[in-house]
Amino acid sequence: MPASLTTTRLSLRPWRVDDREPFAALNADPVVMAHFVSLLSRQQSDIVVDRIEQHFERHGFGLWAVEIPGITSFAGFIGLNVPAFEAPFMPCVEVGWRLARAYWGSGYATEGATAAMAFGFTSLGLSEIVSFTVPGNARSRRVMEKLGMSRTSADDFDHPALPSGHPLRRHVLYRRRRADVHARD
Repeated sequence: MPASLTTTRLSLRPWRVDDREPFAALNADPVVMAHFVSLLSRQQSDIVVDRIEQHFERHGFGLWAVEIPGITSFAGFIGLNVPAFEAPFMPCVEVGWRLARAYWGSGYATEGATAAMAFGFTSLGLSEIVSFTVPGNARSRRVMEKLGMSRTSADDFDHPALPSGHPLRRHVLYRRRRADVHARD
């Protein structure tokens, strides 16, 4: 498994200790975290990094730290993850991203997620990759569509980690199958 992935503008690389502070800052940004249950404290953010690193150890892939050479040594994360909850579409691998607001709108999420998905389909031999978010997260949904992912409303689900009636409980599910990669590209 590669320790990192490289695109035209990005380096998706292993996490470093000095990534934790800027990661905590983006997790404390109310705009970045608008579609999540709450902002994260520094301690909670560090726990997320610990889980990401454990995921790499367990699966050989995960959510890479994003470096934009010549611009920033840390912009957030992009990569592949095995979700830790039960849902009708499980087991699965999801593609995900979380970038600091300063790096939104430049195509970085799409570029990095494209590389992560290519890695998943070719190196890992995955037959399908999913992504999900709350219905109101238009930015992430646009990225999913740019990735060639499609949504069927019958696949939408209530996130089991959130209580009934919670405004963020409903999620939309997007999918991309390896068989569709060449058919659409």
